[in-house]
Amino acid sequence: MNGHHLILGELDDFITGESIKDTHDERYRQQLAQLLVNRKGYLKGEVEPRKSLLVRAGRKKAIIKIDFIIKLVGKVCMVIKYGPGSIVTRRRPLLAVSRVIEPYQVPIAVVTNGEDAEIIDGSSGDVISRGLANIPSKLQLIEFASGKPFNPLPADRAEMESRIVYCYEVDGSCPCDEDICKL
Repeated sequence: MNGHHLILGELDDFITGESIKDTHDERYRQQLAQLLVNRKGYLKGEVEPRKSLLVRAGRKKAIIKIDFIIKLVGKVCMVIKYGPGSIVTRRRPLLAVSRVIEPYQVPIAVVTNGEDAEIIDGSSGDVISRGLANIPSKLQLIEFASGKPFNPLPADRAEMESRIVYCYEVDGSCPCDEDICKL
């Protein structure tokens, strides 16, 4: 089912080389991937696209896709989530993602609509910078993450953060959204 997503054909994923559906949203994701590698200094192997994340809200479960995770020195140091339109409304669910995608708090979360971005300190939830140009480079991320403890979240807090992600990303989602799989 294609729903309201206009499929323009196929394109090769910049990071993995695999053939994927060419949509307007995917074109923004590919631009972000190129920005990360060509201008921010990340190696393709440090950028994982379309990372699956299991989220729960009570007995309800779903798998959602996180657009990019950046892994340096064996730790996920940054998560990036793309969504069209207003990025302000996507801030809280992305912060929750940064708290449940790994068994520790991911230091940096970036929410973007492909034209603008907010860079969020995962620990405090504060927006520390704005704009695509201010997405941390590899060296900046290493420096920022080196001062972070990568502490695990208490189980009850992780459960609440997972509920937040489920509420924002799954409840009321478009039935044609192939990035969400209700279990």
